[in-house]
Amino acid sequence: MSKVKVGLVQMSCTADKQQNLHKAIEKVREAAAKGAQIVCLQELFTSLYFCDEENYDNFQLAEAIPGPSTDELSKVAAELGVVIIASLFEKRTQGLYHNTTAVLDADGAYLGKYRKMHIPDDPGFYEKFYFTPGDLGYKVFKTKFAKIGVLICWDQWYPEAARITALMGAEILFYPTAIGWASTQDVDTNTEQYNAWQTIQRSHSVANGVHVVSVNRVGEEVGLKFWGGSFVSNPFGKVIFQGDHQEEQVTVVDLDLSKTDYYRTHWPFLRDRRVETYQPITKRLLDDE
Repeated sequence: MSKVKVGLVQMSCTADKQQNLHKAIEKVREAAAKGAQIVCLQELFTSLYFCDEENYDNFQLAEAIPGPSTDELSKVAAELGVVIIASLFEKRTQGLYHNTTAVLDADGAYLGKYRKMHIPDDPGFYEKFYFTPGDLGYKVFKTKFAKIGVLICWDQWYPEAARITALMGAEILFYPTAIGWASTQDVDTNTEQYNAWQTIQRSHSVANGVHVVSVNRVGEEVGLKFWGGSFVSNPFGKVIFQGDHQEEQVTVVDLDLSKTDYYRTHWPFLRDRRVETYQPITKRLLDDE
């Protein structure tokens, strides 16, 4: 299909896991009613962003994938005929956890999962305490409506991840996200950070000739104000939807996937890649060691 309607669910969360899941389902229904065919939920939408602290009790939030949440979402996907992209806290086994996104096709079938590859460890974002880095590699999923790639939050800053996923055939790159401003920061710093975040993702659109869909949460949690700002960029980096920084939103955006062929033909970055010269990129640093 060359035309696809994509739904973005930008919402706030509470400490009640089941309440968050049901809220997300209602917003998926809202997106479907607006014509969405693929609906993307934000990162770790079934809970507050618990990585603001290192707390062993938070491991109780994790679940198997497939598991209870994907089972419930699969029923909704089949009922509505929509693809659902669902970011969840995965318990793989005792003591082994991942930040994982499941993809459910429009008939409710579980297509698989992507485990977040790049794990941050910064004040307010202590993800290395909870998550083992992904070991499934980069993934694409052939859904009813498009072949999609899914990356997660901190993956956004790495052009290598976007490039590999695009080279695997992704027609759209989705980024479920949970990122915000420290409550003590000034407006100029906030603006600089958001602009950098959006710019790096728009550059993935340009370099790879694909649409990018980035879905972030909103709301104030301990020490953080999640900045929302979900957006969609076309295959040359133009922002075709810009979300609010404070309000919850359910938005449906029309994507014309044939634009990938247009931009890749007129700006043939993939044609001119010198793949035989890129071996040094596999090194941590090009120094004398």
